[in-house]
Amino acid sequence: MKILVVEDELNIANGLRYNLEAEGFGVRVVSDGETALDALAGEEYAAVVLDVMLPGLDGFEVARRVRSRQDFTPILMLTARGRPEDVLKGFEAGTDDYLAKPFDLSIFLARLKGLLRRSRWAAKTDGTKHGTDVYEVNGRTVDLTNLELRHLGDTRHLTVMEAKLLGHLIENAGTAVSRNTILQEVWGLQEDTDTRAIDNFIVRLRKYLEDSPNKPKILLTIRGIGYKFAAGHARPA
Repeated sequence: MKILVVEDELNIANGLRYNLEAEGFGVRVVSDGETALDALAGEEYAAVVLDVMLPGLDGFEVARRVRSRQDFTPILMLTARGRPEDVLKGFEAGTDDYLAKPFDLSIFLARLKGLLRRSRWAAKTDGTKHGTDVYEVNGRTVDLTNLELRHLGDTRHLTVMEAKLLGHLIENAGTAVSRNTILQEVWGLQEDTDTRAIDNFIVRLRKYLEDSPNKPKILLTIRGIGYKFAAGHARPA
């Protein structure tokens, strides 16, 4: 498997290359956003390690452009700022996980390998699984293992974060899930953050699942609390 590392700090880039190659990965290192987009357009990569602070296009814009062209290569974002609003900005742009600098290389490798094992999207911190990963929802097949939603012969790819949020709501079907719970259990943020990131994710999921996204019957807003996946709308496939 080949990894694209987008990092303009030479010492960090060389350290990541050395450790990834020691783990058996092929590695290409680039130092700016435009070159990263060209690399992704010309070759397939198993994952992208993407720094936020880059010359020219920053990491958020690179992630947005990658996702806009329906490229769902897993993205691990590196950020010198671990503030919840920065992390959520990365998730909204389409990144799948984040790591704040400075970081331990063993943690970096564990997080990257976790992204590569997409079937573990729903793994808790203790490594346990959450039952089945394939559901029938409103005539759609939702495959959370392979990050796919299939309907009438078409396949839509889900990001890891879309799958994690949807899986969490399905597992708690019939129960209102608070915004703070989503922030903590889906995105791993321990602070109460004023953000519309969750709302934006819900809007996208409604477009995928609802017959009338503006009049949802499956992904319901519970005013003053958060969201609820209506009971009875998901069954194991």
